[in-house]
Amino acid sequence: MCGIYGITTKDENFIRQYINICKHRGPDGEGVWSDDYVTLGHNLLAITENPTESKQPWTTPNGNILIYNGEIFNYYDLLKQFENKFTPKTTCDTELLAWGLDTHGISFLDIIDSMHAFAYYDKQNKKLILSRDHAGIKPLHYAEISEGIVFGSEVKGMLDKVPNSRTVDQLALSCFSLAGVNVTRNTFFTGIKKVIAGETLEYNFANKTLKQIKRNTIYPNATEDIDYEEFRSMMHDSVKMCSIGKRQIGVFLSGGMDSTMVAYELNKIQPPAWTFTNKIVPCPKADENFNSDAQAAYVLAKKNNFNHKFINITPDIYHNHWQDAVHQIEQPVYNSNLPMYSYTNKFLHERGVVVTMAGDMGDELFAGYPKYYWINKLKNTSHRGTVNIWLSRLKRPMRLPDAKFNMDDLTDELTSTVFTKNIFNGKDILASYMAMDQIGLCPEEFFNRNDRYGMAYSMEGRFPLATKKFMRYCVNIRTDIKIGPNSFFNNLKPIPRKAYRGLLPVEVTTKEKTGWTAPASFWAKQNMDNELMKTTYDSIFSNTTHGIRGLEQGSKKMIPGMITSLWATKYNMHI
Repeated sequence: MCGIYGITTKDENFIRQYINICKHRGPDGEGVWSDDYVTLGHNLLAITENPTESKQPWTTPNGNILIYNGEIFNYYDLLKQFENKFTPKTTCDTELLAWGLDTHGISFLDIIDSMHAFAYYDKQNKKLILSRDHAGIKPLHYAEISEGIVFGSEVKGMLDKVPNSRTVDQLALSCFSLAGVNVTRNTFFTGIKKVIAGETLEYNFANKTLKQIKRNTIYPNATEDIDYEEFRSMMHDSVKMCSIGKRQIGVFLSGGMDSTMVAYELNKIQPPAWTFTNKIVPCPKADENFNSDAQAAYVLAKKNNFNHKFINITPDIYHNHWQDAVHQIEQPVYNSNLPMYSYTNKFLHERGVVVTMAGDMGDELFAGYPKYYWINKLKNTSHRGTVNIWLSRLKRPMRLPDAKFNMDDLTDELTSTVFTKNIFNGKDILASYMAMDQIGLCPEEFFNRNDRYGMAYSMEGRFPLATKKFMRYCVNIRTDIKIGPNSFFNNLKPIPRKAYRGLLPVEVTTKEKTGWTAPASFWAKQNMDNELMKTTYDSIFSNTTHGIRGLEQGSKKMIPGMITSLWATKYNMHI
């Protein structure tokens, strides 16, 4: 896990400044390479190799230049596959990627099972390739500027290089306002865009053009039956693939099915598994038990002898991590748990964890949300109609008053860019909707959050449920098997529940879905914590001049509004 940066001109000073701004992404080394056409930079977090053997920018066998952030999880399988053609000098997967791109071109992306963001400079043909993995786990941003393009793993280092970037992009703001997450190609910063999940772009130096040349997406066939023993075997293999490297792994153990499967399988590979669970202290007396996940996680950890730690989340901890959380995430999201997530990553880092694992994408593969029960009842919905339904995903959208684009505008945009027809299965609307969650919601909220908060503390995040091999296996399973026949509350995710019945505690396999959440709204309404939250509200929200209006204190929308307002202040944005 690293940081990559570049600009299509000779400007080493700018790239070194960019590296310094994002030095948290790689404390093990840094490097810069340039010629008259391009300058490339890299922060190194060494995972599978000693830093001296994995320093980048990397000169390929053909003399091209590669900067790379990620992991190739089928690395050892590929060494066997190419043993007569490729002889590694290190244990660093960058060396394999460099050889593969030289030898096979971008078709090598069809062979690797990876999370990645990379830039590959073809010196002879004067072309620059930017690529992001199939699930969008690793981020990559770019902007077209007078020099050509500038790009990097994080936005904050390029803001002053991109004209008008501190003006909020209206398409991004409108998508966030309506859907609670910005899944458009645009970032919130005008002029700065994302390489979208699975996309590969090519920049031509001769005519300064940037175009898409490949998109790796996984089509939801949804035609196969389920074999539960095979399912467990696939799960085990995916966790094993994601456990490569020399650094300590820590699992975010929420107590739900997805992270529980990850921890259970990792414990067979690297016992004892290091697991971490948030615990709300004090836990409010409310209809929702905010510690139900923590209780289930403890039962699992004790039964399997995990090295388990509780992370106490108090109102003070939540309050004190507002500033860091909003700055680290870089862009607003509709989520009140950000301060808790930031502190959780800090807690793991302080205990020696360098690689984290999580169960993200489980809900999107196994039908873990109640909404899927209702979407499964829809028939004869078009591609455009399904995108329109996806955009209506929130019960209480913020509907910010300054949003300029409506539902139809956003549907037009997404059907032509992110949610294209190659992920739409006209015979299975639910499978299509879940695919949109997989390449929209997951990369732009869950994976982005993990990357920003993990890398803020120099930790690499891995997601066994999002490997290419496991995703393909899961999306081929019929959706009628993924949805229980009766009340949806009692039948969410029947496949993993049945597959691990008898192996995991009943406290896990029969537990209703809750979530790893902080009782932020509840704390805000309670007398003992009201002054604390009121101080936060007044200092961040009430005095803002950024146009975030109509989100009254105590409402469901209050905290997302506070996040948006504080973000605008932190980044000196103009809405």
